[in-house]
Amino acid sequence: MSPPTFPLNPAAAGIAPSATVLRLPPLPRPGDGADGLTPNQRRMMVVAILAAHVAGVWGLLQVQQVRDAVREAAPMFVDLIAPPAPPAPPPPPAPQPILKKPVPAPVISAAPSPAPAAFVVAPPPEVPQLPAPPAPVAVVEAPPAPPAPAPAPKMIPASAIQYLVPPEPEYPRLSRRNGEAGTVIVLAFADEAGVPHQVQVERSSGFARLDEAAMAAVRKTRFKPYTENGKAVAGWVRMPFPFELEK
Repeated sequence: MSPPTFPLNPAAAGIAPSATVLRLPPLPRPGDGADGLTPNQRRMMVVAILAAHVAGVWGLLQVQQVRDAVREAAPMFVDLIAPPAPPAPPPPPAPQPILKKPVPAPVISAAPSPAPAAFVVAPPPEVPQLPAPPAPVAVVEAPPAPPAPAPAPKMIPASAIQYLVPPEPEYPRLSRRNGEAGTVIVLAFADEAGVPHQVQVERSSGFARLDEAAMAAVRKTRFKPYTENGKAVAGWVRMPFPFELEK
């Protein structure tokens, strides 16, 4: 836009010819630097103006009446917001396939076939029966004779008893301390070599410790073999063992 100028013809403008025509300087244009400010200064000025506006608005909001007026005017802006779209309806359920019932096949009844003729088997020829063989005769053997009973072992007389290792019974200390005393009669079976077997108590002393001490002494005894007609014979031996406390 060019600056305004006055008409060059003074008469047309109603100015006396003798008057001097004055020409005014042109107005400054924005951006020509006519205000004498640098670009940085302009930016700072704009920032200062904006800060002044913000400070003014903040100061107004500090007044209770202004804040109440802003709260009352707030719904006007809320009403301008479009309401949320309604939720989309759920998709329709998938169509269920229609199952067709199978059509039963027609049953064709056939005429019954005739029964086959019965097959008759000829009976086998008769076989002549042979006479049964005679029953075997059982031979009963005579039972064997029972073995002769072995002679019962004899009792060796006391006068014929001789020792290779004589019996030495030991008086139990606990029996002495408790005052146990009595006579034990022991029976022992001596074989042909004079070794005692089957040692047992024929008559007890009344105390188990004394009976056991007498049998232990007999087990360690070795007899001289008893002979009859020059032959060693086994037999029972009766042996008394008196246990007496010293007075």
